Amino acid sequence: MIDWPLFDLPAYGGLFAAALMAATIVPMQSEALLVGLLLSGKYSPPALVTVAACGNILGAVLNWWLGRSIERFHARAWFPVSEQRLNQAKNWYHRYGRWTLLLSWAPIIGDPLTVIAGVLGERFVFFLLIAGSAKLLRYLFLTAATLSFS
Repeated sequence: MIDWPLFDLPAYGGLFAAALMAATIVPMQSEALLVGLLLSGKYSPPALVTVAACGNILGAVLNWWLGRSIERFHARAWFPVSEQRLNQAKNWYHRYGRWTLLLSWAPIIGDPLTVIAGVLGERFVFFLLIAGSAKLLRYLFLTAATLSFS
């Protein structure tokens, strides 16, 4: 058996799941878990950043896909967003463009931005590059800050 922290499935798997859920509408935070794992000193910081970023990016991709898939139902009574709110979001996205996805890491506004990008048909390659970069940079910054102050 390999006794190397990279193979600690509960820690890395839990971080991946937390990061994935944090990128969806589930009220979850992955940052505290990442910081805790970093402060423990038992895990590889590059591996932790990679796992957290991959989970968070996958969550954003799920949001984008949901946006692409659900927009056709916007006139239904059960649709979770009113026509007015959907139009406000569309206008905001059209006004500021795909570069708003640089804010996809931000609490409260980030997740809806990824859904709206899907609703508006943002090309996947641009979505992945911009939103993925923003999410990775957040975890890199958090890791650097944690390691420099610990």
